[in-house]
Amino acid sequence: MKHLFLAVTATLFLLSCSKKENLEVQQTDTDDVPSPVVKNISGQALIETSDCMSCHNVTEKMIGPSYQEIAARYSEKDIEKLASKIIEGGSGAWGDVPMAPHSQFSKEDAKKMVEYILKQKK
Repeated sequence: MKHLFLAVTATLFLLSCSKKENLEVQQTDTDDVPSPVVKNISGQALIETSDCMSCHNVTEKMIGPSYQEIAARYSEKDIEKLASKIIEGGSGAWGDVPMAPHSQFSKEDAKKMVEYILKQKK
């Protein structure tokens, strides 16, 4: 019980020291200790903290096209379509190597990622 009290106290202290507009407290299944959930994360941060950069680069083609190549081919009207491709995966648009699905992203986060990619237009 003492450990639970210390964990809750430490978590609440950390939450009080952070930007409150970007955090939301969510109950977890383990010991009912609240854990922070980051909101309002940028498209760039979502990309950099995922596995995207293992296949894509901003300026150079790797396994997949560069973000500049994607931005040159697509526009703002394609955001919904590209967000769906991030979530569901796809193949054929850039060659034979398929892009794996990334179903862990919400539609909103995938759109933020696409908006960041489209800003890389030369």
